[in-house]
Amino acid sequence: MCFSTGCQYPVEMKNYYTSMNDLLIEKIELFKVPPRWLFLKITTKNGLVGWGEPVVEGKASTVEACVRELSKFVIGRSANDIEDIWQTLYAGGFYRGGPILMSALSGIDQALWDLKGKYLNVPVYELLGGPVRKKMKMYCWIGGDDPEVVLEQAREKVSQGYKAVKMNATGAFAWIDSLEKTKTVANNIKRLREEFGDALDIGLDFHGRIHKGMVKRLIDEVAPYRPMFIEEPVLSSNNEALDHIYPYTSIPIATGERMFSRWDFKELLHKGTVDIIQPDLSHAGGISEVRRIASMAEAYDVALAPHCPLGPVALASCLHVDFTSINAVIQESSLGIHYNQGFDLLDYMENPEIFDLKDGYIELWDKPGLGVVLNEEKLKEGASLGHDWNNPIWRSEDGSFAEW
Repeated sequence: MCFSTGCQYPVEMKNYYTSMNDLLIEKIELFKVPPRWLFLKITTKNGLVGWGEPVVEGKASTVEACVRELSKFVIGRSANDIEDIWQTLYAGGFYRGGPILMSALSGIDQALWDLKGKYLNVPVYELLGGPVRKKMKMYCWIGGDDPEVVLEQAREKVSQGYKAVKMNATGAFAWIDSLEKTKTVANNIKRLREEFGDALDIGLDFHGRIHKGMVKRLIDEVAPYRPMFIEEPVLSSNNEALDHIYPYTSIPIATGERMFSRWDFKELLHKGTVDIIQPDLSHAGGISEVRRIASMAEAYDVALAPHCPLGPVALASCLHVDFTSINAVIQESSLGIHYNQGFDLLDYMENPEIFDLKDGYIELWDKPGLGVVLNEEKLKEGASLGHDWNNPIWRSEDGSFAEW
């Protein structure tokens, strides 16, 4: 291969690079739709369309504004230039990172990969090096804040074919809470173990609700019921607490949904105080960045389980990274989650069958791009309704703010 300016490319290569001009980006559109999602549509000169999901739950309008600000660096570019566009959007401004910028960038990045795969008529996972597995193990959320619904929802998910679920460990929790309240934390997972034995994998999400002083005591309570992992035992802003928590338990520690780039994960991986990282494909720089984060984690012998309580484009993006990452172990899905009532993940799709669950797994598909065909009429209907979703604000018994 010749790289000098005097090189003469074969005719086929000339045609390839000339035709890439058809991928000049002409338009970016946004659809803010129920239940709490934001979809992005990029259209190229030749009419090809790519889709992304740039959103922060509870800050959709803020991310929407950020996408509009970034669009001047995208429109007029070739959709083929994924990495250069990523670097420009990330490093082109003096201030970098954080949930808003990285989520806007994530949606644009997803759409560019979708476009390139469609243009070359191959799935995105082929562009990432090809699959390392034929199917991906899945889990979904079953509550946990309200103990009355845990068994009911778990039975429903098992009947649908899931072999793994995740639930919140607690509701609102004080910085140092009562012994009585601590003792109740294990009841939910105990019920599931009594019902399903060890046949069901159960992730336990502390959701950053627990402060450092209570984590080890709660681990003592839940350890006999063998959780698949403990997620966000403390907020990611307090990751230094993992130095003390990690050696205390043999239960795998998972975290990362509120970390937004490889630089956020760097120190955590270097310290060795995490077993499973959970970057979100709509928050952590999209397919490009999460694929890099996954490779970093592999070098530290750390597993990958992307966070995804979002829509179909985000889930498809996760699965393409999963299919090509040897350390990917399980994938979250928001199918049927309580946020989605009336507008579930499959409702905006024309080909929901790609997410069919078979014996606890989603199988590799061969559709070009991300593989998701969205129903644009349904999106327009949803956008006419819009949303203003926010997470609840919780208070402790004394009236002080409590983490949700």
